[in-house]
Amino acid sequence: MSQVTLETIPKVQVEPIQTHSRRRIGLYGGTFNPIHNAHLMVADQVGHALRLNRVDFMPDAIPPHVDKKAAIDAKDRVAMLRLAIQGNSLFGLELAEIQRGGVSYTYDTIKQLKEAHPENDYYFIIGGDMVDYLPKWHRINELIKMVNFVAVRRPGAKNESDYPVIWVDVPEVQFSSNDIRQRIKMGTSIRYMVPDAVANYIEEHHLYHG
Repeated sequence: MSQVTLETIPKVQVEPIQTHSRRRIGLYGGTFNPIHNAHLMVADQVGHALRLNRVDFMPDAIPPHVDKKAAIDAKDRVAMLRLAIQGNSLFGLELAEIQRGGVSYTYDTIKQLKEAHPENDYYFIIGGDMVDYLPKWHRINELIKMVNFVAVRRPGAKNESDYPVIWVDVPEVQFSSNDIRQRIKMGTSIRYMVPDAVANYIEEHHLYHG
């Protein structure tokens, strides 16, 4: 009977176990001037509906479609975002556009993020009203090959597009950041429209009163 030793056992090349899988990251861009509860609800609803790993709020530096004079300083908008997303492990903060500065074109941002994080698939969240303007977006035909657009249906918008868009239904909320700014100017309550921590920040820093 022959003896079996370690030397006579064929060596098997063991392949390393692949532990990294693609991550599904939502990007919710906007001026967030200020962040409010409808923003938070949309992000949470979309994140769970599409089973995203994370939804990152992404404040812009200078949006190409908004009068830059209407937005307060980025540091205050970011500070309010940090306060608003506390307590929800699904939420994160992406500051790529703030750090880059200048006009915030989505194409440039997605290109930068995909180069930095090739393991991520990105889902860009927009309102149904913004879908109507997709044909005018900077380098849109290239952009749609780089990112998945997710649209939230909005009353009064067409809520349809020739571009590939994932539609998600969320409860309708009939107020905006502009409504909140106007209520602050008039001295009217914004409670339950923004998180308490955001309302306190606005009051402490005397934002939107002038």
